[in-house]
Amino acid sequence: MEFSVNHPVLFLLAGIIVLIVLAQSLYFLIKAWRRAREIGMDTDKLRRVAIGTAVFTVAPALAIVISVISLSKKLGIPLPWMRLSVVGAITYETPAAANALSAMGLEWAEVTKLTATQYVTVAAVMTMGIMVGIWLVPVVGKKLIGGMIKLEKRDKKWGEIFSASLFLGMISAFLGYVFDDFTDVFRGDMRGLIPPLVMLVSAGMMGVCALALKKLGWRWMNDYALPISLLVGMLSAIPITALLA
Repeated sequence: MEFSVNHPVLFLLAGIIVLIVLAQSLYFLIKAWRRAREIGMDTDKLRRVAIGTAVFTVAPALAIVISVISLSKKLGIPLPWMRLSVVGAITYETPAAANALSAMGLEWAEVTKLTATQYVTVAAVMTMGIMVGIWLVPVVGKKLIGGMIKLEKRDKKWGEIFSASLFLGMISAFLGYVFDDFTDVFRGDMRGLIPPLVMLVSAGMMGVCALALKKLGWRWMNDYALPISLLVGMLSAIPITALLA
């Protein structure tokens, strides 16, 4: 039987995992609601908080749906659906899958169909790799945060510099993927400009959203800026690729 990244069995396995996550969420929602009632919180207030929270989860959910769509062409729907419904992000999943394929001598952009062996390898890298963060946080997280708090108490300015440096270091790691093929431009291959240009369009859209939030007072934009920027960036990739590829 020919392997398919969208085989019904894969949908079933991914669906079971997603249902377990949803069941956990529902369990803790019920526990939190009951505890809130025990300490005397008003039911109407709780209802407003629950409705407001549900409404504003639409924004990050849009970003997740967009990420699933972008990965589904290569990996099918079940694997990205499962990964991004548990512990995952487009900024991790794509490089992880690309690195796994690269180790097997394949290029992410050129892959059109995966064998069962390739699919299992990619899935293992995407799932087992992210698990490092799950056990690493309780091991080193408390000590790291404690050290940062002590540094901020001794010198607030250096504490802020250290926090900003950690964030910029993380961003710089991902920027490497954006400019990975940029040097090809000097050899006449203009495709190396596609990722930087898409990044600039997305960043520009984020700036527009920030202006709308600040100048027009559109507070809802604070939650929808990320999915809007992602969507605009992905849409811009179509004409940019057609122009430069």
